[in-house]
Amino acid sequence: MNLDMNKLDSLLGTVVNELGAASNAALVIIGDKLGLFRALSQGAATSAELADKTGTHERYVREWLSAQAASGFVDYDAEARKFSMSPEQTAVFAAEDSPAFMVGGFSLMTAIFHDEPKLAEAFKSGKGMHWGDHCNCLFCGVERFFRPGYRTHLVAEWLPALDGVTAKLERGANVADVGCGHGVSTLLMADAFPNSEFVGIDYHEGSIAHAREKANGRKNVRFEVARAQDFAGTRYDLVTMFDSLHDMGDPVGAVAHIRDVLAEDGTLMLIEPAAGDSLAENLNPVGRVYYAGSTHICVPTSLNQDVGLALGAQAGAKRIGEVVREGGFSLFRKAAATPFNMILEARL
Repeated sequence: MNLDMNKLDSLLGTVVNELGAASNAALVIIGDKLGLFRALSQGAATSAELADKTGTHERYVREWLSAQAASGFVDYDAEARKFSMSPEQTAVFAAEDSPAFMVGGFSLMTAIFHDEPKLAEAFKSGKGMHWGDHCNCLFCGVERFFRPGYRTHLVAEWLPALDGVTAKLERGANVADVGCGHGVSTLLMADAFPNSEFVGIDYHEGSIAHAREKANGRKNVRFEVARAQDFAGTRYDLVTMFDSLHDMGDPVGAVAHIRDVLAEDGTLMLIEPAAGDSLAENLNPVGRVYYAGSTHICVPTSLNQDVGLALGAQAGAKRIGEVVREGGFSLFRKAAATPFNMILEARL
């Protein structure tokens, strides 16, 4: 075997970085769970001071802080021997209401590693994995990962980007949020538009049970267990699907049903992962995260359902548009975008 040592050194450097990232992911989860990031964000501290503040053991905290400093997730002052967090580090790791909060992504790692044996078997059999068969950490991790973006963009930017939708919601509209999971998107819309009626729909009973608890007596929202291909109701003014269409086994059937229950002047809003229309366009850090997540979650979920089209998280706007038109819509456009999402609008 003839090796180019420059290429080998470069690859090994990448792999070492990956091993560190994979190992530290579990420590980020621990830091979040024990309040270490939140406590450190309140002011510089030694490992002893942080341990005392959080009720943890100093020797563990010292090593944890060293790992975070080596990762660039916290700062270290060698002269004062104290650790601290910048505003940017705080926004990403400690401030749950920050639009940049990313710990939810790390929370998903528990489920991903827990479910690895099941996924390996699926690789060999070609069978899918039901959403409910994943580790429970997945459902909460998905909620925490997507919530900051939805809270920041949904009401302020995404809905206003659609043709006439915000005005309808302010007057009073009938809305279905399909594939709602824990109901974060549904509840954000229900709170912003009290004159409208919202129903969150998901086929996973556990997620709907959680969403009903979160609803906490709101009068303009309810949650129902149903499939996207045959949920109840008619003449919806708006149907939304947040990061869920590509997970469905029969996305064309889902879109066709939505077309049948939508009012003539109604709108379908699809929030999908940011993606180009080709693999080459998606070979970047965001695409890397989404392709990995798609292998772990999206493709197995789709293959477990009827048809099993398995669009994948990086299907791209062109492929999504083909599905939407096959489902009976004539108008389709990208209404807005963020580094992580495409906001797609379809009309009859």
